[in-house]
Amino acid sequence: MLEISGITMSYGTRRVLNDVSFTVAPGRLTGFVGGNGAGKTTTMRIILGLLTSDSGSVTFDGSPLTAADRRAFGYMPEERGLYPKMKVTEQLVYLARLHGFSQAHAKRNAEQLLENLDLTERANDPIENLSLGNQQRAQIAAALVHEPTTLILDEPFSGLDPLAVDSVVAVLSEYAARGVPVLFSSHQLDIVERLCDDLVIIAGGEVRANGSREQLRAEHSANRFELLFSGDAGWLRETAGVTVLDFDGGYALFDVDDEATAQRVLRRAIDEGAVTTFAPQHPSLAEIFKEVIA
Repeated sequence: MLEISGITMSYGTRRVLNDVSFTVAPGRLTGFVGGNGAGKTTTMRIILGLLTSDSGSVTFDGSPLTAADRRAFGYMPEERGLYPKMKVTEQLVYLARLHGFSQAHAKRNAEQLLENLDLTERANDPIENLSLGNQQRAQIAAALVHEPTTLILDEPFSGLDPLAVDSVVAVLSEYAARGVPVLFSSHQLDIVERLCDDLVIIAGGEVRANGSREQLRAEHSANRFELLFSGDAGWLRETAGVTVLDFDGGYALFDVDDEATAQRVLRRAIDEGAVTTFAPQHPSLAEIFKEVIA
């Protein structure tokens, strides 16, 4: 368990992080989302010991992070940092060797990662000859080649096409399935929503929302329902406690004041015709994001 507690940091008189707290649980993918300048990269660099906070702590399994702990982490910065003249496999083997792996073990890991990330055909190409998307995949492989205990990835999906996203998602999910805590930031909310187990939303250096995907959806649900039945739903517009958002004959999307109102609507719909659908509609991550940073 990686735990960030009460992290506060200022640059001069400008407060960039204010009491930032959240956890990254073993075996779970935690999405870290926020706009530009929200504090995501600064938080990640503090976790990695690249920056020092003014106050607060970062612990791993209840103990303060040590240099040895951090060396076992896998980190992918937003800026690409591989050696441009080195071949892809050569680069990955070199990085694994720096972590104490034997030549054979390092080569096995490199080849397996390249296969999983659909990069085998480019294994002997210099990094600088790769497309930006393939460079991104090579950067991800570099963060994974030493079998990290924890993954910290800053914008891992940037520049990837949909097929490349799928291969990266599969690799990260596999690491999480092994019990590795995974923290990743991304501006691509649709990917975060599909991939993550837990969410941390940060804005202005403060955590605005934090919890499991399902928990946040439930917390920010506006008692919204979808109705589809064989009658005409026009009567909904005149029903007390109901706000109709969309309407087309027997279809309606609407908010209710409380659960009792929802049950009244359902009973009326059953009386009016055959009900095909009556279900709560939970907000998307994009909708939650807009709500909490407003």
